[in-house]
Amino acid sequence: MHPAVHSADMLKVWGVIAFVAALAVAGEVLIASGMRDLGDLDHIRARVGLLGTIRAVLSSVKFVIGALCMAFNFFAMLFALSIADLSLAGPAIASLTYIGNAIAAKFVIGEKVDKRRWLATGFVAVGVVLLTR
Repeated sequence: MHPAVHSADMLKVWGVIAFVAALAVAGEVLIASGMRDLGDLDHIRARVGLLGTIRAVLSSVKFVIGALCMAFNFFAMLFALSIADLSLAGPAIASLTYIGNAIAAKFVIGEKVDKRRWLATGFVAVGVVLLTR
């Protein structure tokens, strides 16, 4: 991206980066939640075999919607990389996804996120702010 990029262009770039990260967080949270609902896949496989396990996973609405979010995330990332420098888009998307996952793990899935993880998430947030400068 050129140094003389207009603020409207940067707003578009950051909007796309945020959208890509949001799709990743939504996908990962839905897949994790769906897999937790299913339980241990080894136990399912022992009961109904490999095809039954695949059927059980694919019948999970949360899993399927999460997988679709991840697929859309891939194509949105391609678009982001077509309008932004990799040195900005790659770290920004990864960082925002990491931050979003920590927040979603705590407040959506109900995981216990300890102080060390919050501290690490804070450092990542500082890194995102440094990317904007």
